[in-house]
This record gives sequence, structure tokens and C-alpha cells, in this order.
Amino acid sequence: MSAGDLLHTVTNDNLSAQRVALGRWLVRGSAAILVLVAAAQGAQVAGLRDFGFANWRPTLYAYALWSVCLCWGQVLMRGEQGKRVLFVLPAVLFVLSMAVLPLIFGLGIAFSDWNLASPTGRKFNGLANLAQMWADPFYWNALKNMVWYVLAILPEYAIAFALALLLNAEIRARKFFRVAFLLPLMLSPVAVSWMVGKSMMEIRFGPLARLARWAGWDSPSFFGSPEMARFMIMAMDAWTFIPFMMIMILAGLQAIPREVQEAARVDGASGWRGFWEVTFPLMLPVSLTAILIRIIFKLKLADIIINVTAGGPGGATDSVTSFIFREYRDRSNVGYGTLLAMVYLVLIVIAMTILMKLADRWMRPKY
Repeated sequence: MSAGDLLHTVTNDNLSAQRVALGRWLVRGSAAILVLVAAAQGAQVAGLRDFGFANWRPTLYAYALWSVCLCWGQVLMRGEQGKRVLFVLPAVLFVLSMAVLPLIFGLGIAFSDWNLASPTGRKFNGLANLAQMWADPFYWNALKNMVWYVLAILPEYAIAFALALLLNAEIRARKFFRVAFLLPLMLSPVAVSWMVGKSMMEIRFGPLARLARWAGWDSPSFFGSPEMARFMIMAMDAWTFIPFMMIMILAGLQAIPREVQEAARVDGASGWRGFWEVTFPLMLPVSLTAILIRIIFKLKLADIIINVTAGGPGGATDSVTSFIFREYRDRSNVGYGTLLAMVYLVLIVIAMTILMKLADRWMRPKY
């Protein structure tokens, strides 16, 4: 073996028994402190005994101490192997503290009766919030609305694909139109809701309302009926996010080799046949990626609804996210709102897992 090869060789450290024992005591001792502090604060929250904790900050400090001791203990107990673990372990601990632990804390809130307007504070109520959700027609109505909002992605995708094909063609001022079509994406949904929903569609003085009256619509109320209001919410959200899918599809179209399209023309596949048999199949991976990302954005739809209709009329435009927001803001019902958010999270995870499985099975080559 040459001297250079030694640089890539990891040797076992000659670890003393005292060093290994010190590492174990560091990890176990800090873990015991964390468990004791967390148990004490949990008992205080449950009303079993008062330990004088004003908040959860002592548990946070104990967790930070355990994290440092765990990393240090890995080096003491495992030597060079422990140093390699340090490349991953801090990131794992950070994700644990920022995602897993808040999720567990949220589950505790979800199964409690906690209304900020109540003087009694938070108290455990078992499955009462789940029973309330099961009998809540407004929550199920919001879920039904989400089905319509997600199905609206299909016409959005068709429009985005058509615009991408147009901008990929040799047309005059193509660069200008590419920038112009991206302008809605540069606006926040809150700005779109106020600029379009609250200003242009205002029933008395909005320019679109005046244009509708000029065209013969006596009382142009864009958000008066449930169907019309839901359609207008879909239209505003589509106007904001169609450029997102368009730019992804345009990037995919530009990545298709021109030789493939030229060969298709030589074989007689031109026009619609060339698109359906050559371009569209090659664009399937990009299309599915754009649709899945758009579904994720759509499942978070709330800001346009909150600013324009506040879920009305009669909950016809409510999304699950906007409904949960109103549970927090209008009713101060933290426990019930957290349970709704947890259930919605589970539904999203299940739905996205099924969609990704179906997309993978569809894209898998069949031999």
C-alpha cells in the first residue's frame, strides 16, 4: 500500500476503557436529566404537581445539553467512527427538535379543550375534539371544496402546457411574453386577492363590475352565489400559479433534443400527431412533477379565500386551511383547530403517498 492510500484509510482508535466509560456516562446522564425535566414539566401541565416552571424553556435547555453530550459522547466512545457520525447527527437532532417534537406537542394540544377565551385554560378532553370534527358539517364542506380546488389543476395544466408550447415556438417578441406571463407569479396571493378580488371585482365601483353592467348584467355580484364564488376563487388562484407550471413545462420542452422532433417529422408525425405521440410522452416526467408540486400548493390554499370571501357565502369557498385559520382567529379554539390541522396533515400524507405511487407505477417502463 502506498503512502497516498493511507490518507483514505480509517484505522481503529486505541480507546481506553476510561474514555469509553466517560462517553457513556455523558450520554446517559444527560438523557436522564432530559427525561426528568420533561416528566416534571409534563406533570405540572397535567396538574399533578407544581414544580415552578413558567414555560417549556427548561426542557429546551435540557434537550440542548443532551444533544451536545450525545455528540461528544459519540467521539469519546467510538473515536474516528464517532467523528464521522458528527457529519449527520447534528442535522438529525435539529430536524427532531424542529419537526418531530413540535408534532408531538401539537398532538397533546389536539386532544385537549383549549379556548383562549376561557379562564380555565387548557385541559385534556380525550376524543371529544374528534367527535366534534366528525359531526362538523362545515369541516366536511371544506374538504369537499378541496376536491373541487384540486380538480381545477387539470384545466390549469392544460392552459400552462398550451402557453409553454406557444412560448417555445418561434414567435415574435418571445422573450417579452415569457417575462410578461411570469408577472402573476411574482405577486403574492394576498396582493392578488386585494388587487383583483377586492378592487377590480368590487360590486359598486370595480371596473369588471362596470364592464359587466355595460354588457347587460344588472347586478354583477361575482361572489353572490356559491358556484360563482368558488369559480372566481379558482380563477384567481389559477391566474397566480399557472405561470409556475408553465415555466416548468417550458424548461422541459427546451430540453427535448431537436433531432427527436425532426426525426418525427421525417416519419410523418407532424402537428397534433407529433405532439401526442412524441412531445407529450417525453414531457410526462416533467408534467407529473409540475402537477404534484401544484397539488401541494393547492392544498395550502387559504390567503385568497380569507381576504376575498372569508369562506362565504355560507362556507361555499372555504378550504380546510382557511377554515382552520378561522377556528383559531375568530373562535380562539386552539385545541379543536389543532386537531383539524393534524387530521388534515394525515390526509395529505396519505393522498400524496398514493399519488406518488401511482405516478411511479405509470412512469415505470413496461417490458
